[in-house]
Amino acid sequence: MRPWRFVVAFGIVSLLADMVYEGARSIIGPYLATLGASATLVGLVAGAGEFIGYGLRVVTGYAVGRTRRYWTWTILGYAMTVLSVPLIGVTGALAPALVLYGTERLGKAVRSPAKDTLLSYAAAKTGRGSAFGVHQALDQTGALLGPLLLAAVLSWREGDYRLAFAILAVPGVLLMIMLAWLRSRVPEPRDYESPDQEPAPSETQPSPLAAAPRLPVVFWQYVATVAVLSAGVASFPLIAFHALDRHLAVDATIPLLFALAMAVDGLSGVLVGRLYDAYGSRVLIAVTLAAAAAAAAFTSNVTLLWVGVAIWGIVNGVLDSTVKAVVSEIVPSSTRASAFGWLALVRGLGLLLAGGLLGLAYEAGPEWAMTLIVGINAVALVGLVLILRRIERR
Repeated sequence: MRPWRFVVAFGIVSLLADMVYEGARSIIGPYLATLGASATLVGLVAGAGEFIGYGLRVVTGYAVGRTRRYWTWTILGYAMTVLSVPLIGVTGALAPALVLYGTERLGKAVRSPAKDTLLSYAAAKTGRGSAFGVHQALDQTGALLGPLLLAAVLSWREGDYRLAFAILAVPGVLLMIMLAWLRSRVPEPRDYESPDQEPAPSETQPSPLAAAPRLPVVFWQYVATVAVLSAGVASFPLIAFHALDRHLAVDATIPLLFALAMAVDGLSGVLVGRLYDAYGSRVLIAVTLAAAAAAAAFTSNVTLLWVGVAIWGIVNGVLDSTVKAVVSEIVPSSTRASAFGWLALVRGLGLLLAGGLLGLAYEAGPEWAMTLIVGINAVALVGLVLILRRIERR
């Protein structure tokens, strides 16, 4: 299979997967509220879920790098998500719903380092920023379709979250069929990348928890900055909680808000990916400004809510695509799986911190949450400017 066809086919797998788990994420906040969750609990649950989905990738990243069974880890992770999501609506109780949401996020942690590594091999032939951007666009198409499907279901059967979660089993079955077919067509994607396309060796230092694999010093500085940036990004479940709490939206409108964010997310991934290939990593500086502007979602104005959610989509589009392209430029393929894992860990820690802090700040008042978002991103802006200058000099 040609590299671009592989990228597109893998993007379709992610499209179907996003219909499942992003559809679930679009309604998990309101669903937990119906089970008695507070704003702080919703924020913590969202942050903990993101930490599981991102943070544990450092463990699976090392396992993937050691075993090099990329397809096995990818298929296992998708299967966990496909099985967990429909069961969330069946529980009808807070504790089991939280466990199943955590299991779904764990599935993302299991598959992501392997999936990103598979994609990075084909990206060597297509342009790294463009490949991750196109994959992100297809990925977010599913993230758009899933919430739209649930918006239709909740408009038809208001408050029927059991049916909303159950219907997500359909794209889940389709993605497993598509994944099995792709595995049979491209059993060894490493063949796409020739040795002369790997990043050159550079100054390295051991990770703080293990002597191997060794990763460049500039990588650790880069991921530390990403951690600060992630701490200034609110979770959508908290935004959804705010929209319902301030009567800015109804149950069926929440998935539409999320669909808007995902549509913008996909477009921004493609656009910024192309800009990255043309102008380099400096284009990432704008993401901190956008993340600060996304605080508008916590106002009491309906228009600013929609604008803030759209900007929030831009931020997540860049964090899920172009941020990874930088890693593939500065880290050799032999340690790339673990590098993606460490990147996910620090981002997960940032999102966990954001979930707790912003949830508590929101309990004191939405304006406190907005102030905290702007302040954290001001710090991230300074750090990002400094590290991207060093990366470009390399």
